[in-house]
Amino acid sequence: MPELPEVEVVRRGLERWISGRTVADVQILHPRAIRRHLAGPEDFAAQLTGRRLGTAHRRGKYLWVPLEAAAQDAPDRSVLAHLGMSGQLLVQPHEAPDEKHLRIRVRFDDALPTELRFVDQRTFGGLSLHDPVPDDPAGLPDVIAHIARDPLDPAFDEAAFHAALRRRRTTVKRALLDQSLISGVGNIYADEALWRSRLHYDRPTATLTRPRSAELLTHIREVMNEALAVGGTSFDSLYVNVNGESGYFDRSLDAYGREDEPCRRCGTPMRRRPWMNRSSYFCPRCQRPPRV
Repeated sequence: MPELPEVEVVRRGLERWISGRTVADVQILHPRAIRRHLAGPEDFAAQLTGRRLGTAHRRGKYLWVPLEAAAQDAPDRSVLAHLGMSGQLLVQPHEAPDEKHLRIRVRFDDALPTELRFVDQRTFGGLSLHDPVPDDPAGLPDVIAHIARDPLDPAFDEAAFHAALRRRRTTVKRALLDQSLISGVGNIYADEALWRSRLHYDRPTATLTRPRSAELLTHIREVMNEALAVGGTSFDSLYVNVNGESGYFDRSLDAYGREDEPCRRCGTPMRRRPWMNRSSYFCPRCQRPPRV
């Protein structure tokens, strides 16, 4: 599943290619792609048609685009996009062949020869329209108001994050994947940041001092910014940016996917352990497990 860097790469592409354009037509090619819009496909297409798209925003792994009113009586709404495991938002030329798993097509009323396509092989993702949180200048959809800010957000509260870590009776990797505590961090970047911090994934959060949690946040930001610089992490053709290009950060991973390969720090073979229907990768020497 795409994590913060991958979703941010897509957001930047949307900001460049679709912000400020007015929707001329919406085609729903698979109803499951708008299943979270409870009013149905016809209502989704009708509410979107004729509306001007605002600037694309992101909260954690979610993307949204506010709709600028076409008339004074038009309600404030935002288009929320959740990519799921295989969703792609692609900006394609009109004449480009349809992708095999094309679910939604959005065309615009300007002279630019491109359209927006939502492609999703597994149909776990989708688009939907939602009311914004009252008085939120970015039009944050109300259904994701519970999602915490991410560590790259200038308004992220480090002191509150550390206090929440100390209060919770959980382990550090579980905390990093808790989107109500810190958003945008998934399995891959959690393993990478924990390796850089020399922390075992099962370390109790109550044992983290303020300097240690600050160090962990620093490494989370480092690994995400490095991934952003190369377009995110792509292990297959499912994750791409809006131009269909893959990211290259998988070539720089220090922990994730490196079972039995030597630790880049000490040379000890890396280990993999099953963890919450996923896998955790770690160095048994650099990241010693907590004492029982």
